[in-house]
Amino acid sequence: MHKIIQFIPCMFLIMVACSCNKNYTPEQRNYISRIEQLRESKNISFKNDDDSPFNHKSKIHFAPLKYYDIDPSFVFKSKLQEYGVKDTIKVFGTKGDQRKAVRFGFVTFNYDNMDYKMNVYKGTAKNGQEYYSIWFTDKTTGNETYGVGRYLDFEYNPDPAFIYTIDFNLAYNPYCAYSPDYSCAVPLKEDHIDISIKAGEKKFH
Repeated sequence: MHKIIQFIPCMFLIMVACSCNKNYTPEQRNYISRIEQLRESKNISFKNDDDSPFNHKSKIHFAPLKYYDIDPSFVFKSKLQEYGVKDTIKVFGTKGDQRKAVRFGFVTFNYDNMDYKMNVYKGTAKNGQEYYSIWFTDKTTGNETYGVGRYLDFEYNPDPAFIYTIDFNLAYNPYCAYSPDYSCAVPLKEDHIDISIKAGEKKFH
């Protein structure tokens, strides 16, 4: 415990030092600080919480999660475009299990003068609660980032004019990236983004 407490502030200073070398605005520096704090809190939670993927069933050795440097240029704004026909599709888990998801809509972003689209899926949890997800692969997948793909949380707003923030610095690995106890949804071929998204979480192993 004592060693981890010493390690995290050191990592925090390293990340601050990296971000300070660039000519960021005060607003961007505040944003970077918020993301650094979120990452620090997640490390503490994953190490200590009983329901974290490191402690839930099999005890997995914890090490601080790995990330790209925080890059404000990987933050985008988009409206949600809902599909006129919302198809229910089969999605496979990493253990070969099947699950259903609704292809609900999509968001868009422009990077290096090219437009890209990301599907938003609606699922239903075992308790009947609906949730929305974005999952994707990109050119870093299987090299610098987890081989299955990464996820982004998505909180649906029924207002059709609502502007969503798509922040790839918050892209994270599903639990199966840390422990074999979990099965996670595998992104479809259509969810591949043909660029290197060097933002968010890197592969753990």
